[in-house]
Amino acid sequence: MGKPRPDPPSVPAAASLRYPEAMSHDPITDALLDLLSREDPQVARAMTLERERQETTIELIASENHVSPAVMHTMGSFLTNKYAEGYPGARYYGGCEFHDTIEDIARDRAKAMFGCKFANVQPHSGAQANTAVFMATMKPGDTFASLVLKDGGHLSHGMSINFSGVYHKPVYYPLVYDASRADFERIDYDAVRAVVSEHKPKVLMCGYSAYPRVIDFARFRSIADEFGCILVADVAHIAGLCVGGAHPNPFPHAHIVTTTTHKTLRGPRGGLIMTNDEDLAKKIDKAVFPGVQGGPLMHVIASKAVAFGECLKPEFKTYTAQIVANAKALAQALIKRGYRITSGGTDNHLMLVDLRAKNADITGADAEQWLQSAGLICNKNGIPSDPRPPKFTSGLRFGTPAVTTRGMREADMDTIAELVDRVLSAKGEAAACQAVRQSVREVCAKFEMPGVHGGVGV
Repeated sequence: MGKPRPDPPSVPAAASLRYPEAMSHDPITDALLDLLSREDPQVARAMTLERERQETTIELIASENHVSPAVMHTMGSFLTNKYAEGYPGARYYGGCEFHDTIEDIARDRAKAMFGCKFANVQPHSGAQANTAVFMATMKPGDTFASLVLKDGGHLSHGMSINFSGVYHKPVYYPLVYDASRADFERIDYDAVRAVVSEHKPKVLMCGYSAYPRVIDFARFRSIADEFGCILVADVAHIAGLCVGGAHPNPFPHAHIVTTTTHKTLRGPRGGLIMTNDEDLAKKIDKAVFPGVQGGPLMHVIASKAVAFGECLKPEFKTYTAQIVANAKALAQALIKRGYRITSGGTDNHLMLVDLRAKNADITGADAEQWLQSAGLICNKNGIPSDPRPPKFTSGLRFGTPAVTTRGMREADMDTIAELVDRVLSAKGEAAACQAVRQSVREVCAKFEMPGVHGGVGV
């Protein structure tokens, strides 16, 4: 259970739990904090401080975003009161008729987003979606192929202590490691074919956690068909870009697609599985329930439905295009200041920053902490062929979904790069970080969080 944590810094109760009157905020959240200030002041204090942290920092973690009030408050609704084991029309509890309607709305919208025939909206997370897919497609001990984990794969794609590495046999394909090649640090599709040819895996996986380039789903499908594999595309990071047209859709190429519903989809934290194959859909449904989960989180499923409705609006295309434009601008601004971006740039929402080109002594772990103290939130990340262990790393991962939601544009990415460079060039010196922290507050004051005027950003 871990060691007891100290109480967060004290915050006066009741009315002062709100933000200063000069700042306008979501009234439902204000009401919630007022309620908690009376019912549970300890939790209210922590939540108030977290609200302020989000408001006054620049969120550069590629897997995070700011949801709309409609998405957020649907998740915190009375729907949490109901058990609804099973699926629409086949529940194990009574009183589920309206939950059936909500789940059907979520499934239909998911299918509309990706242009597919079947969707399961019940997975609690992306990792659990992958767990269910593995159960539906493989037996313990079966082989699957995925990207070398340290080059951008996810822990549920074969990490030795994860279910995928414990119960199945992962084999890995690499990136291109020859720096003289134009496709340096991109997927080596010839190597993918060679690995699949040698090992004959049951499943071929694509889709990653730290890969900044376009994925050629058609080429992966060609390899899968040649050797009789099931192609699974885990598009957790790029799902919103696929829906908005800023990245190719994994359908019709992938047999199965998994994703989270947060990140670029800008929904609640959760998972989603889709396919065009009816037999696979039936196996996936059984694997999700009762295979790896019990009752679904209906309040989260309703929130997914709301988020999917937002994704189907025309303005979502504008939003995803701006995510990519901002990412490209941020990458170029960092390159201009002496940083190396792996693969030379980005095609999507994220980039990996190789710190060694700027200062070989700076680790990703140090840089993350220095930047956090200055209000620039990111995460340390390994880079391809990183000589440092995961605890330290030689790189950082930056992403632009959250700053784009707040309304920032390309010119603001240059400002962010300058602030990052000021912190790292000073090696985290306290005075420099404090000065940048004030600059970050000033930037954030110009870009309101979702809900201030009833919606989300671009």
